[in-house]
Amino acid sequence: MRCKNPARRSGRASRNAKVIRLARPDDLPALIDIEREAGRIFRDLDMAAIADDDPGSVAELSVYQADDRAWVSVDADDRPVAYLVAEVVDGHAHIEQVSVRPGHARRGIGRALIETLAVWAAERGLPALTLTTFTEVPWNAPYYERLRFRVVEDAEIGDGLRDIRRSEAARGLDAWPRVAMIRPL
Repeated sequence: MRCKNPARRSGRASRNAKVIRLARPDDLPALIDIEREAGRIFRDLDMAAIADDDPGSVAELSVYQADDRAWVSVDADDRPVAYLVAEVVDGHAHIEQVSVRPGHARRGIGRALIETLAVWAAERGLPALTLTTFTEVPWNAPYYERLRFRVVEDAEIGDGLRDIRRSEAARGLDAWPRVAMIRPL
């Protein structure tokens, strides 16, 4: 699946195009590299544990890829520069992870990946997107608020999202303030 993009010509994207497609098995090692690169910037916020967090494995990513729940944004040479993996949690499309190589940040790539998921979710009759994120990291909760996400109050959190939050806390992610967020479609 490719987004319709007038900048795409002769099978190659222009340098500024946001070409998004489903991830292929051969993309998966690059997604781990993207995650490591994107994580490094957390060091600047004294969040070394996040920077050093395990990026997962090809086997873990292959579950999303095989089920068509992994998208990549690629450069002009069809190499992934960003990715998003999703699952269905509590009847919503849940962003498990979205990461952009720092050298490609601030170009709307993350937003384009999220919009791709929104289309996917709407086509399946899912009423919203959800995610969990850090509240005080500028490219986390404040960014998602600009994309029309809002904090999910504790009383609204479903069992699946509550399980995700518990798992994150067990991994030590709650050492920094975190929230669940939702964006109705």
